[in-house]
Amino acid sequence: MAISDSPETIGITGTSTSSLTDSDLTHTLRRRPAAATTVPRDVADSGSKTEEDDSTLNDLVRDSGSDDSVTAKICEPGDNGRIGGSEASMDSVNAVQDNKGLGENDRGVDPSAAKFAYRPSVPAHRRVKESPLSSDAIFRQQSHAGLFNLCIVVLVAVNSRLIIENLMKYGWLIKTGFWFSSRSLRDWPLLMCCLTLPIFPLAAFVVEKLALQKSISEPVVVSLHIIITTTSILYPVLVILRCDSAVLSGVTLMLFACIVWLKLVSYVHTNYDMRALGKSTEKGDAVPSSSNTDIPHDISLNSLAYFMVAPTLCYQTSYPRTVCVRKGWVFRQLVKLIIFTGLMGFIVEQYINPIVKNSQHPLKGNLLYAIERVLKLSVPNLYVWLCMFYCFFHLWLNILAELLCFGDREFYKDWWNAKTVEEYWRMWNMPVHKWMVRHIYFPCLRHGVPKGVAIVIAFLVSAVFHELCIAVPCHMFKLWAFIGIMLQVPLVLITNYLQDKFRNSMVGNMIFWFIFCILGQPMCLLLYYHDLMNRKGKAE
Repeated sequence: MAISDSPETIGITGTSTSSLTDSDLTHTLRRRPAAATTVPRDVADSGSKTEEDDSTLNDLVRDSGSDDSVTAKICEPGDNGRIGGSEASMDSVNAVQDNKGLGENDRGVDPSAAKFAYRPSVPAHRRVKESPLSSDAIFRQQSHAGLFNLCIVVLVAVNSRLIIENLMKYGWLIKTGFWFSSRSLRDWPLLMCCLTLPIFPLAAFVVEKLALQKSISEPVVVSLHIIITTTSILYPVLVILRCDSAVLSGVTLMLFACIVWLKLVSYVHTNYDMRALGKSTEKGDAVPSSSNTDIPHDISLNSLAYFMVAPTLCYQTSYPRTVCVRKGWVFRQLVKLIIFTGLMGFIVEQYINPIVKNSQHPLKGNLLYAIERVLKLSVPNLYVWLCMFYCFFHLWLNILAELLCFGDREFYKDWWNAKTVEEYWRMWNMPVHKWMVRHIYFPCLRHGVPKGVAIVIAFLVSAVFHELCIAVPCHMFKLWAFIGIMLQVPLVLITNYLQDKFRNSMVGNMIFWFIFCILGQPMCLLLYYHDLMNRKGKAE
């Protein structure tokens, strides 16, 4: 005598229950009628069962060992002395169980067999299983929502204590002139410079219009565009260097100037490529692809104006568009933007400024003291950087895209899961990444430049602009930002090697966060601050 089993059902063989005979089973289990569609009396007669019996049966089903689901199918004795079940009978039992309110895990369990199926002799361990926190199974279909909630609670508790401790130690450090002061009035030349930046896109538009009409030759077009794009970046640099402006105002102007330069290069390069494709098609040298033939080469002032304010750095005559503007959604994002901007200011004034002011130059003082300062600065600096990322790349760019009905809103990817430095740079700033790939990396490859050299060129361009955005507002060129970006090239090779060696995404991600939080930004912040203070001290 045997009871059929499956990987998800409880099976009991005669070897494990030798003390049970067929007569015992017949006595224990009520014999069912021959008709397959007839529901057993003790199951169908739900009125004869009390609520206590139902709850007891449900508890037995839910607490039946370590399996995810338990299904015991015990039906009337069939031929050859084997107990087998019919599908129609089980469907009838399931229907009755649905009427009785049993859950999905309880379906398929014959209530009349509960006294037999859950006896102490039934095996409780029937499969090889791993612990939930095993290293091989920790990221395989495991839910860590509870641990995530615990981390949030601990993070809130720890930082609340640090905020109270900081306020007790330093007091309220945010002054009334944090956002606007009398010194801000001296930055009016920077404001005027920022307002005159649209002149350069208009000049590029005029040149492209003349090129479309074939009024000027191609070499003249290229020369004029070089002059326009170069002037668009040198003009703000000269204004900042000649004015004794605040560092934050200078950084803001340089960011606007760099964005204008990147957009101009994309506008010029795209139109140049479309003219080249048009000439090749007319000569029959190249067959246009569907992606090129669908986009007409038309120089429009409206398309240029939309591109200059759109949250993208790559020019094209048309973009994916949304249907309408969600005003309520925009309002909620604006409220979040104000809250997180205030949080950034609070962290900078209450935490970062006191730590930096009480520190020494990391390359000139005591080594252990410098390490302690860097580690202490790493946490608030990380908070500020994450808030900045959330405010700009998520809130502000999405608000701008919503107001302009801009459809492609992949401004970033899940860079926090990056296993290497290379993955981080590919995912954290998608507008710049797409610009680099479109206008630097692939053009270098098409001209025969090796892949490694093309990557170095892309990092070199990025390093130059990082240095401009920091060194020019600080009125000093120490090349710390340039060196920091160029050091990413060997870090890419090292992290790729470690990832290939360990083959573990967890190890690569931890290495990335260690380099990102400790070795990168805090060190650059200390270097620039002390060099800036030394320059001001010498000037005074």
